[in-house]
Amino acid sequence: MRIMTFNIRFDNPADDAYGWDYRRDMVCSVIKRYDPCIIGTQEGKWHQLVYLMDHLSGYSIHAPQRIIDESSQYPTLFYSSDQFESIEGADRWLSRTPLVHRSSDWNSTFPRMMSWGRIIRRHDQRDLWVAVTHLDHANPDARLQQASLLADFVKQWNGPSIVMGDFNDHPGSPVHQLLTSRGTGLHDTWQALGRPENEESMTHHGFQGVPQKTRMDWILVSRHFEIRDAMIIRDHWQGSYPSDHYPYVVEAECA
Repeated sequence: MRIMTFNIRFDNPADDAYGWDYRRDMVCSVIKRYDPCIIGTQEGKWHQLVYLMDHLSGYSIHAPQRIIDESSQYPTLFYSSDQFESIEGADRWLSRTPLVHRSSDWNSTFPRMMSWGRIIRRHDQRDLWVAVTHLDHANPDARLQQASLLADFVKQWNGPSIVMGDFNDHPGSPVHQLLTSRGTGLHDTWQALGRPENEESMTHHGFQGVPQKTRMDWILVSRHFEIRDAMIIRDHWQGSYPSDHYPYVVEAECA
């Protein structure tokens, strides 16, 4: 099972030559090349997600009852239509009122959300719980509160679980410690392989291909998974990158 998390960078007119119209085919090419069966994207505005739906054959988008507006950046789950079917799920805003569209608390710089789904593997009817999220980038207190809501939600799941996204924090931070605690029951796939935390593990590069900040894009899984491999994807086309983040891909087996 190949799982990818990919911050595709929102369509920002100020990005000029790095704008979505110049990058969107590269985003699709990376996804097609690595062929994940489960994808979590972050920062996508609705028209960007529609573009992915139109240009990635074989994938379904999981966005039940989503309230659509072009001001929102939606963490979003895609899955292989041949391998999975969707059973249930919803969007939840990471606030005190999670069902209120674009609600925000704790002085979060932007409204932040998670999108979760329960999907069934077709060949053996095994169900998986999956969440995609994007935590606040500027306020560590808000980020921890958002992670706490996410952890409380994950604790209710019964079975194989995947939580992925852009957490805007570093491994070992309070957010990371909470989500990978025994009480939450998740494990960091990069650390499960004993991979080092260094410049080569950083996942943000600001369109320049030069690693920056930290390894902020994570795929966390429950004990049901055996991690076989993990890759930070640095593909580019003549120095042009599909996003300001590197996609992160994990090979895993679900018992």
